[in-house]
Amino acid sequence: MNMNDSAGKESVTGNVAEMHTPIPGYGDNSQHGFCVSLPADGGRPVKLTGTNPHEFIPILKEASVAWLNFKVKDIKKDGEIIAMSLGFSSSLVPTVLSEYLAAYEDRDTELGLMLPAVSVDEFEVHSNPILILIRKDLILTIHDEKVDRLIRFSRYADAFMRKIKTNLIQQDKITIILTRIIDVNINRNFDHLRKIQVRGDELSRILMDPLTPRNMIAPEIYNMKHALISYLDTLWATLDVVNSLRHGDAELMTDSQKLLARLGILSDDVNRHIALSEHMSTVLATGLEVLQSIYNNQLQVLNNRLALVVGWLTLLGTAVMVPNTLATIFSNPAFNMTQDDRGWFSVLMIISTVFSTWVAYWWVRKKGLLRVD
Repeated sequence: MNMNDSAGKESVTGNVAEMHTPIPGYGDNSQHGFCVSLPADGGRPVKLTGTNPHEFIPILKEASVAWLNFKVKDIKKDGEIIAMSLGFSSSLVPTVLSEYLAAYEDRDTELGLMLPAVSVDEFEVHSNPILILIRKDLILTIHDEKVDRLIRFSRYADAFMRKIKTNLIQQDKITIILTRIIDVNINRNFDHLRKIQVRGDELSRILMDPLTPRNMIAPEIYNMKHALISYLDTLWATLDVVNSLRHGDAELMTDSQKLLARLGILSDDVNRHIALSEHMSTVLATGLEVLQSIYNNQLQVLNNRLALVVGWLTLLGTAVMVPNTLATIFSNPAFNMTQDDRGWFSVLMIISTVFSTWVAYWWVRKKGLLRVD
């Protein structure tokens, strides 16, 4: 490290050291901050946990590069306080958080990123922001309490940092650490696609049941497709940020084509995840449409059977009602029927019954009520 870098670091950390205002709610809870750093003298990585940014200042002063992760309750409020306490500009966090799902803000001496951390509950897709703030000797990540992926990775962070060569320039070290953090987030996001797949398979099983209420089918199919669209939205947002980094235009990023190729691999991974998600969307949607068609066919068969019953009931009703009506009419005293009228009356009843039944049969056949598909 040259004298200018040392002077710059002392200036930044000197300003940081003056900002010891505790963050509300941090002192009374379990440890919320984790830091792992590479000492400037090339020693073993140093790990430290704490509850306030100023607790990490001594280790940051002695580090050539460090990764500091903070878990907060309110990322908008607490994230801004933490960032300012560690020497980042006051407008960086609000600017990054004002974007949708993901963000890339390059200010030469500092770089702000936001990546979505996806979680899936049934068909509900939730996206929580992960703030990544970078300066030449520090990567600061901030996320809310719902995100645990970086906390899990922090268990192995010292082993990872140990593999970084001390003779590398600062931009190379920063790029290596940043690439690993983004890779962890991308892989954990992809794990949640499996939950959508499992839920989609369960929905297919439910739809196979002919007794499933019809008013339940359409909302469930919509929820599944909406979940996939929401998930794909986060992938596209992540891809935009990775593509912005892979060109190496930021001053804080490496110019090494070998290291930039790692970002290219991350971009390829996200594109592959997008392709798999779109394929799964097509497969699930096609399967559900087939089940919907089967369900509709079952309803059509049931309707045809009901129509057949209606047709036969029409014939039976006609065969009973016509002679009954004639008998009721001629039994009226106005006609003064006697036993001598039994012959022609019986013939009239038979002819009228046969004729009316034939007319009813012709009508129901014409309407297709006696057809069985």
